[in-house]
Amino acid sequence: MTGTDTHTGTTDPGTGGYAAARLRLLTEDARSGPPRRSALAGLTDDWLAGLFGAAAGPARGVSLVAVGGYGRGELSPRSDLDLVLLHDGSDPAAVAALADRIWYPVWDLGLALDHSVRTPAEARTTAAEDLKVQLGLLDARHLAGDTTLTAGLRTAVLTDWRNQAAKRLPELRELCAERAARQGELRYLLEPDLKEARGGLRDATALRAVAASWLADAPREGLADARRRLLDVRDALHLATGRATDRLALQEQDQVAAELGLLDADTLLRQVYEAAGVIAYAADVTWREVGRVLRARAVRPRLRAMLGGGRPAAERSPLAEGVVEQDGEVVLARAARPDRDPVLPLRAAAAAAQAGLPLSPHAARHMAATARPLPTPWPAEAREQLVTLLGSGRPTVEVWEALEAEGLIARLLPDWERVRCRPQRNAVHIWTVDRHLIETAVRASALTRRVGRPDLLLVAALLHDIGKGWPGDHSVAGEIIAKDVAARIGFDHADVAVLATLVRHHLLLIETATRRDLDDPATVRSVADAVGTQSTLELLHALTEADALATGPAAWSSWRGNLVADLVRRVSGVLAGAAPDEPEPAAPTAEQERLAIEAFRTGGPVLALRAQTEPVPGTQPPPGEPEPLGVELLIAVPDQPGVLPAVAGVLAVHRLTVRTAELRALRLPDDVDDDGTILLLDWRVAAEYGSLPQAARLRTDLVRALDGTLDIAGRLAERDAAYPRRRGWTAPPPRVTVAPAASRHATVIEVRAQDAPGLLHRIGTALEKAGVRVRSMHVSTLGANAVDAFYVTTGTGAPLPADDAGSLARVLEETLRG
Repeated sequence: MTGTDTHTGTTDPGTGGYAAARLRLLTEDARSGPPRRSALAGLTDDWLAGLFGAAAGPARGVSLVAVGGYGRGELSPRSDLDLVLLHDGSDPAAVAALADRIWYPVWDLGLALDHSVRTPAEARTTAAEDLKVQLGLLDARHLAGDTTLTAGLRTAVLTDWRNQAAKRLPELRELCAERAARQGELRYLLEPDLKEARGGLRDATALRAVAASWLADAPREGLADARRRLLDVRDALHLATGRATDRLALQEQDQVAAELGLLDADTLLRQVYEAAGVIAYAADVTWREVGRVLRARAVRPRLRAMLGGGRPAAERSPLAEGVVEQDGEVVLARAARPDRDPVLPLRAAAAAAQAGLPLSPHAARHMAATARPLPTPWPAEAREQLVTLLGSGRPTVEVWEALEAEGLIARLLPDWERVRCRPQRNAVHIWTVDRHLIETAVRASALTRRVGRPDLLLVAALLHDIGKGWPGDHSVAGEIIAKDVAARIGFDHADVAVLATLVRHHLLLIETATRRDLDDPATVRSVADAVGTQSTLELLHALTEADALATGPAAWSSWRGNLVADLVRRVSGVLAGAAPDEPEPAAPTAEQERLAIEAFRTGGPVLALRAQTEPVPGTQPPPGEPEPLGVELLIAVPDQPGVLPAVAGVLAVHRLTVRTAELRALRLPDDVDDDGTILLLDWRVAAEYGSLPQAARLRTDLVRALDGTLDIAGRLAERDAAYPRRRGWTAPPPRVTVAPAASRHATVIEVRAQDAPGLLHRIGTALEKAGVRVRSMHVSTLGANAVDAFYVTTGTGAPLPADDAGSLARVLEETLRG
């Protein structure tokens, strides 16, 4: 702004020049990163100093001070200006007028301003009461005015901080923990907050504060570079959005990546995750050191009194060959020789995990610098130590991260580099690929008593998604990698083959159990052929559960667990020699039979709707996991056209979300009718919002839907039109395929699509228009993804001809795309 300041009546010739220079600086392609942040801070310094000088002249007893990020000389394009107008208290009225003549030009330019006017005593008092204020003042930097006033405040604030470190650092740690619980782990979020999430810029600032206390210091290796990378990403985010935001939203990631000259959004996220991992690890190490120092300070006076002033030697308890515990950490024994003992890194890690203790970063760094590489194949001890590490439960995670921070994992398992920090753009997954693999091993460690070869289970858990770093089907790529890794770490040919099978088919059981008709002999036989032996089936069952539990809450439940267990039981029978073509049909429950008989006698639909807050009879949820709330909806209706779209449509009209759905034909007992067939639908539904509808109302609408008097399509269209379309992430297009050789009795159509109200109704309507019968179906929803399998036949009950099946799949896919 140039000319007269309308708020103060003064002339400020520098504001317009600052605005133009600022714009040029932010649009220069040649300058970015730390140079641009520094230049922007310098430009702003000069402007603010000019404002101060024009308004205050050579006045003494007042100064302008930058604090926080601006105090550190780091200004992102949309950063706040954190300023303190410091004064000696001699003329409050003049200081207030001076503040107006500085603040208003800043506001006039639309810049965000965090400001205060305080004496040094007031600043210290406020800092003592507000930890965030004290953290900002630690970075105080003089801009203009009385330098002695600023220097005095800086000295006093740093002295206060160091004198009060024993009290303030635990407060700071608690503040960081609360923020982490609220914002989550930056390195695992698809839309991370670069500042507030754990491992973000706030944590980097907290580490600076710890260092300023002189009580402890963070590991410096890579920390400054990690912080710089996050600041660079935030700069690009500000420029891409034109807003002061720290959240890296999905829709902004491609543009931010382009701004930084990166290949794509995944490359961007990997760099962000790597930086966050460095900061998070440094924070863990630093806070552990703070705790150790504070504990030592509390104990030392008493020990000195007991020992006559002598300093006690730290106790060292042996844990394994060359490995000891000291001060709550696992360190190397004095006689340890990493240069002569290539197994030592794994032995130390396994000992730390087994003891539930952190691995000293100094020990990990020393081993990384001096340890010899393991020979190929690995000696048996190395393989056993790896299995021990993987089987140690939750402590495995922290120890693994310590090894990874020093580059030891990439040295032990070179293929790990491709999955390290790799994002998974799938709402079901809550971890990056590498963290998911470790989490799977943690989960598998609780299942080792169920298998005869726990070593194979744990290594398979570590490797099952290793192919996600390669193009194509990750299971196929992973099989090849697993063979190579397994041979390298010393497994024999037979074990290598088992591990390769487990990795290749780690999704087989869950996909078959939830998407296939388990009463079909071809289904069971195909699984048996893929698995081969009872022991491999046993391992695959445990791996399936561990993988699902490590994926996220939406991937596993009592229902899925029981489906997988049922499939395993049937496959086990085949592998044991039972005849696969004579499966035992699942007997209907008493309630299902009662509903079927009533539907036959009334000639219309009957249903039972009940809240599902307890385990289904005959099932047992995993320990500590309640059965998901919702309702179980049982419907029996005489076999007739249009049942599937009618039921799905009525549920959509009543805003009931289908979680799972089963449909099958049930023969009536001979004493009721020897030729009658009833369709039985067993659905798990949940109210989108509001209360559940009454069963009587659902039945009334279902009767109307079946006789054509309820316009479901019209009702759904009206509801869609009443709600404006929201901008956001665009889901991948639906995919409909014919599963080859999945059944001898029917054609299996697989549908994968974004879940949406009325999706199942649209599918059912399309199948009805195609003139096919739905013999059975298996519907499941994982997060926002619908994964459905429909067993369809011709009107005479035969599988569809191949051409007709392919045509049906194409028509259905086009319908869902429309």
